[in-house]
Amino acid sequence: MSNVNVRRLVENIRSGTNVYTPLVELVVNAIQAIDQKGVKNGLIQIEILRSGQADIIDRLEDIDGFIVKDNGVGFTKSNRDSFDTLYTEQKIADGGKGFGRFTCLKYFNHVTVASTFANGDKLHDRSFRMGLDKDIIVDETIAASDKQETGTAVEISGIKSVKFPDKRLDTVSRVIVERLLPYFVDKDRTCPRILIREASEPSGGVSLNDYLGKENSQIVEMRVEQGTFTLPANKDTKDFQVRVFKLYAPRSAKSKVSLVAHRREVTDNPLQAYIPEFAEEFYETGPDQDLAKGRNFVVKSYVFGDYLNDNVSLERGEFRFQTDNDLLSGISQSEIEQKAAEIAQSALGSEITERKSRKQARIADYVAAEAPWHRTLANEVDFDALPMRPSNQDIELHLQKKKYEKEVKTRSQVAALLKSENPDELGEKIIQLMDSISDTSKNDLIHYVSMRKCVLDLFSKSLEINVDGKHKSEGDVHDIIMRRKKDSEDLDYDAHNLWILDERLNFSSYVSSDKPLNKPNGDRTDITIYNRRVAFRSENEASNPITIFEFKKPQRDNFADPSSKEDPIQQIVRYVNQIREGKFKTPTGRDIIVNSTTPFYGYVVCDLTAKVRKWLEFEKDFTPMPDGLGWFRWFGNNSLYMEVLSWTKLLQDAEMRNKVFFNKLGID
Repeated sequence: MSNVNVRRLVENIRSGTNVYTPLVELVVNAIQAIDQKGVKNGLIQIEILRSGQADIIDRLEDIDGFIVKDNGVGFTKSNRDSFDTLYTEQKIADGGKGFGRFTCLKYFNHVTVASTFANGDKLHDRSFRMGLDKDIIVDETIAASDKQETGTAVEISGIKSVKFPDKRLDTVSRVIVERLLPYFVDKDRTCPRILIREASEPSGGVSLNDYLGKENSQIVEMRVEQGTFTLPANKDTKDFQVRVFKLYAPRSAKSKVSLVAHRREVTDNPLQAYIPEFAEEFYETGPDQDLAKGRNFVVKSYVFGDYLNDNVSLERGEFRFQTDNDLLSGISQSEIEQKAAEIAQSALGSEITERKSRKQARIADYVAAEAPWHRTLANEVDFDALPMRPSNQDIELHLQKKKYEKEVKTRSQVAALLKSENPDELGEKIIQLMDSISDTSKNDLIHYVSMRKCVLDLFSKSLEINVDGKHKSEGDVHDIIMRRKKDSEDLDYDAHNLWILDERLNFSSYVSSDKPLNKPNGDRTDITIYNRRVAFRSENEASNPITIFEFKKPQRDNFADPSSKEDPIQQIVRYVNQIREGKFKTPTGRDIIVNSTTPFYGYVVCDLTAKVRKWLEFEKDFTPMPDGLGWFRWFGNNSLYMEVLSWTKLLQDAEMRNKVFFNKLGID
């Protein structure tokens, strides 16, 4: 009679178990009972119990439980007493924890045992069920038996709140085979024959042993050149063995690495976590390279070793060492799985290599076409961790991360070098660090120039006519140069493209784009720029130039009509006079400091139609530029230099200034 709080014990089962765990436990117990009996014709039968209403699609009821039958030694008094003892040591030599049977009660409401055992030369029947109070064995009966041989049938039924994940017999069979594959492939101990069938169909069923070792088997072991590895564990070393298998007809399964303890799979994790090229299933052609008879497969790498046997948890759902870095035990789960993944990769040979080559080509295409600024960095970076089919975002994020890591390392090295008191080490290290800094700077410059090419392509497109034969408004092209209703207080330093107008404008201290200069509804220029040239500092504020731009819609020229109230030249002159008179402040309340010598630059960007050219020459007294794509005039009394430029000239000049950079990058 036991005295165990069974319910509390079951409630505290946590680590890594699932609804398949009890079934695997019963099958292993059946194998051990047959081994104990020492028969050659060992047989285990798994019957599937169902309940509820059949599904409309597959016409199968949900699985409610299982009956596992064997022709082993049965529940002798010794086995019975062991069952009734928490943490029994009876099967310790075979890796027994004396606890596995309690996982049955975690997932099923009912556990009943019916067994025939030998007592001397007589057979007896023993039956009982597992209790949920203080006793492990309840309702036990013993009687003389009329059966011809020993054996046991254990039924688990009344599945609890969790739903059994699978319905089909072949799916359940596949899971059991994978979980118990070490038993099927053990060269030293023959696995009993294991059949699985529906409880309602005694004549049907599938032999789990047939998954291996026959023609067209669904599981085939792969040859590996070196199937062992060693890892250091503190001051010791631990040996591991790896066996790799092909699993055909994988459906939605993934290639995995499984850690085994005492011939039972304990954990399984995707191989792609270590080698991304395992993300997709593989294909094997049929005899004589016949594609029509080929089969898809995934790979499963099983790892064995005393270190795993010694460190498996009580419930056999996990290990006692850490998943990642394990300072106490010395060896982590990820280290073991990484080595097993590499052995699985070697077993596959060229297929993984070809997948990696395709990934590398994909990365090279991205860098060449989309991110040439990463060209130097890409030659130094390891891309093994990227997905098998990386997206542009995957590649870019990986490169940005490596770039950041390289910059941090360089800064640390520079700081350490500056603190060094040994002059002899400076020379060579300085050269190395300068090369590193130069590479980083080149990457940034290439990225910046490439972005300019994209902006100019977009700018050129904006000057074309729409499908309706009309040009875009000046607002559309305005937004490309600088977003409307914004100023440099609203936008980041580099969130504009003023370089299209003039490279010097990149270093402006304040920019206002289509915003009133003095009050919410006041006059507003398209772009007003208060420049702070590098040569002028401190007291020379008044000598900093102010630049004003006005944009007109491509092909629009009605502003040149005598009756027009939108004369852009007159508008700029008026703005200049008002600024000189001290009427304006910036939208943030800052003074615009000017004096009589403050230079002003005005630019009107429009299309130079015949009407506009005539207007500029005969009414505005402008002088044509040598290329014919612009006009200029000096307003001496206002210290105002003004140009009227065509959209074509603006684009061509910007392209010409940047052409040498585009050419060097091969993106022109």
